[in-house]
Amino acid sequence: MRILGWRRAIVSVMAIALCFTLWACGGDRPPVAGKGEPTRLGSRISEVAPPAVIEELRSELEQYQPQVSIVSPRPDEVLDDNQVTVKFRVQDLPLFKNAALGLGPHLHVFLDNQPYQAVYDADGSIEFTDLTPGTHTIRAFASRPWHESFKNEGAYAQTTFHVFTKTPNNNPDPNQPLLTYSRPQASYGAEPIMLDFYLTNAPLHLIAQEDPNDDIPDWRVRATVNGQSFEIDRWQPVYLKGFKPGKNWVQLEYLDEQGNPIVNAFNNTVRLITYEPGGSDTLSKIVRGDVDAATVRGIVDRTYQPPAPEPEPIPEPTPEPSPGPEEVFEPEPEVVEPEETIAPEVEPTPEPEVAEPSIEPVEPAPTNVSPTKDNEPIEPSVTPAPVVEPAPSSELPPVEPVQPRRGWKEFLKRGGDGYFNRRGRPPGAAKAIESAPQTLPEIIEPESIEPDVPLILEPTGEPEVPILRSPEPAAD
Repeated sequence: MRILGWRRAIVSVMAIALCFTLWACGGDRPPVAGKGEPTRLGSRISEVAPPAVIEELRSELEQYQPQVSIVSPRPDEVLDDNQVTVKFRVQDLPLFKNAALGLGPHLHVFLDNQPYQAVYDADGSIEFTDLTPGTHTIRAFASRPWHESFKNEGAYAQTTFHVFTKTPNNNPDPNQPLLTYSRPQASYGAEPIMLDFYLTNAPLHLIAQEDPNDDIPDWRVRATVNGQSFEIDRWQPVYLKGFKPGKNWVQLEYLDEQGNPIVNAFNNTVRLITYEPGGSDTLSKIVRGDVDAATVRGIVDRTYQPPAPEPEPIPEPTPEPSPGPEEVFEPEPEVVEPEETIAPEVEPTPEPEVAEPSIEPVEPAPTNVSPTKDNEPIEPSVTPAPVVEPAPSSELPPVEPVQPRRGWKEFLKRGGDGYFNRRGRPPGAAKAIESAPQTLPEIIEPESIEPDVPLILEPTGEPEVPILRSPEPAAD
């Protein structure tokens, strides 16, 4: 009884240990991606949802079921040259590249396990040169503008040819599943980055999982990004984030349901890519969400014309005040109200009354007048008549000056203004006459000076006064 107890105890311990071992082995399995939901796949790498613009544009291409075939070279053809021109035929998918956006439906063409080259012409061709002698394989499939492969029946084509001779390399087994690495490739300017591949001869999960004891093995793809691995059990693209700026490496491996690699020519592939955030290419703008689907719809529809953008109103620039000279504040001058100036009243100057002189006859002096020194002729002094300025007025009538008229009698009465008495006048008489004060009329000058009126002397009509000369005394 004791022996049976010990045996039961040992079996129980072994069973528990086996459970722990199986649990530990199961814990080594990497996380699974491909669910299309945000999933943490490692310390840095995570799966995210596809960009919204790509999901919207995808529906534009669901109507197509592209059929791809390789016209030349023919399968198993041996070439006697180290260059080859590969020709394709594509049906049920328009191939083109939008000139403005640089994207469009195209073919991914692979030579052996090299990175693909894009072909945007349905009846086009591509040339490969400097081929090494031996066996080579061409693979091609249809791709969407953002480099996601079409996965319908007939979208993939493959041919194997030989340069000069056959070799075992680059010759995949047509009876085994084949993995074709597609993306990521080259350089990227934004995240998330799409991981995509193409499967050939891979069974459907539903059929492979129907009977675990059959000979149809299930499959999965192991992806490793910068050393962090995860598994993909669905044949669909996966969008990843967490790439470091600069160089990154990505590896894809085809595994069976037990996690063992299935060996074939291209089932284990590694690519080196470059990630530089802030890219300005169309794909980077689509991934970041910088553009909407209407803006880039031309990459899925050759005939699409984007709506003309509405011109944005140009705001009027607000003029900035230019720095001018500093204002100098001067004291305001005191406003002095001008005193009202009263113009003096100008009294009219009365015109002098000039009495008409009466001329009386003067008896002539005797002729026997002896000349003396006192009787020397004295130059008559003529007192100028006062000039009367006219009073200021708006309109001045012409004024004729009145000249005193001298009669003959007055002239003789005055002695001819001293002409006849020039010899008998005492010496001081001339000085007395010269020193006699002359009374002049007061002249009031008006404010506005009018031009002088010329003095016009009118002839009086009187006869000229004869000059009488005394007879010279007779010589004794």
